[in-house]
Amino acid sequence: MSDIKFSKDETDRIVSHIKKYFIDELDQEIGGFDAEFLLAFFAKEIGPSFYNRGLSDARLVLTEKAEEIGYLIDELEKPVG
Repeated sequence: MSDIKFSKDETDRIVSHIKKYFIDELDQEIGGFDAEFLLAFFAKEIGPSFYNRGLSDARLVLTEKAEEIGYLIDELEKPVG
C-alpha cells in the first residue's frame, strides 16, 4: 500500500477539524503546521488500520452479495425431466 495522501482541499478541511477539536475538547489552541504534522502522523501510523478495515468491510459486502446472486440464479433454474 502506498502512503495515504490528501489533496490540498482535503488537507485544509481535516486540519480545520483538528484545530476545532483541540479548541473544543482540549481547550488548547493548535497551529496549522502542528495540525498538519499530526494529520501526517495519523495517516502514516493509524491510516493503514482504517484502510484495512475498509477493505475487510468491502470484502464482506461483496461476499454477501455474491451469495445473494447465487440464490437468485438458483431460483431461475428450470425443472429437468
